[in-house]
Amino acid sequence: MSIFGKIFGGGEDAEPIETVKLENGVRKAGRIQGRVQGVGCRFFVQSNAKSLGITGWVKNMSDGSVTMELQGEAATVEHLINKIKKGNDWIRVTASEFEDLPVVEGENTFAIRY
Repeated sequence: MSIFGKIFGGGEDAEPIETVKLENGVRKAGRIQGRVQGVGCRFFVQSNAKSLGITGWVKNMSDGSVTMELQGEAATVEHLINKIKKGNDWIRVTASEFEDLPVVEGENTFAIRY
């Protein structure tokens, strides 16, 4: 595991992400605010998502927030959301909102969008 993996959680050595079965999957759109840019938040979300088998994406927004879409098993997605809200030594989430979206069939990656 790289130094970034040790600091931010998750890891590059995570199992490949398998496509979520539509009948068991959920997709959540989220937005977090606080100290979430310039502190490795996107990498934190991506590495933890990959380690949990969650697909989707994460992106910094011009207003200082971070948006994301997370797809996977319901309990696993909820676990990641709680981890994101908790943050780490650098990331401080002061506000968050998540809502349900339709599952994207065949998605098998988690990307950082720019």
